[in-house]
Amino acid sequence: MVTESAMSRRKVSTTVYITPEQDQLLKQLTTQTKVPVAEYIRQGIDLVLQRERRNLPGQQLQFDVGGD
Repeated sequence: MVTESAMSRRKVSTTVYITPEQDQLLKQLTTQTKVPVAEYIRQGIDLVLQRERRNLPGQQLQFDVGGD
């Protein structure tokens, strides 16, 4: 579930290229769950950042990994 603070924070626009298969599956998931594709992409980025946090400078970096 997306927290209110995560939704109210300013977003930065960027372009990502995904495979046609990823696009198709994300669209199917969005149709079923009503969660926007952009939110799933943000959640995926949060998962990678959490997994790779040891490689980030200043390991006290905090970010919302979404969900409760």
